[in-house]
Amino acid sequence: MKYFKNKIDGLIVCKPILHKDNRGFIYESFKKESFNNFIGHEVEFCQDNISFSKYGVIRGLHTNTLSFAQNKLISVLDGEILDVAVDFRKGSPTFGEHFSINLSSHNKKQLFVPIGFLHGFSVLSKESTVLIKVDKYFAKGESIGVKYNDSKLNINWKINDNNIILSDADKNLNNFNENLSPFEYNIIS
Repeated sequence: MKYFKNKIDGLIVCKPILHKDNRGFIYESFKKESFNNFIGHEVEFCQDNISFSKYGVIRGLHTNTLSFAQNKLISVLDGEILDVAVDFRKGSPTFGEHFSINLSSHNKKQLFVPIGFLHGFSVLSKESTVLIKVDKYFAKGESIGVKYNDSKLNINWKINDNNIILSDADKNLNNFNENLSPFEYNIIS
């Protein structure tokens, strides 16, 4: 596995090394020791969540309150998504900035989204199956979020407005500057 930092501290792009032959391929999709060594601290993933969606679906932008916030490792088992993470760490030099990357079953890239980020994705293929590893269990009532189309964030989800499909909950999320408590940057490392 190869790991790459990017313009926003904490976000890591993971690219597996494929071993191909006449039968197909095999690769390590996660290796705890090398992953934790690269990020510099221990992450104990405890649950895998699988999401199936059709073209035009946007899920997000979400996180949990600090006591229940999750580190996430996102990969695509089938199809293609635009994966988006927004820095939600108060005091961070990149607070409010976003990073987006195409993840697909073809490129096999993954994105590690640490605590302190809002996360979401849009489905760019006809259908997509997404795997999200998390290090804390779901806590009902602890989810917070921001509207996908918040003008401050100015995210291009690569979906035409008339094709966007949202949950009722995502339609009613706050704007970035409304009624939310960003995470203190010094808490998240």
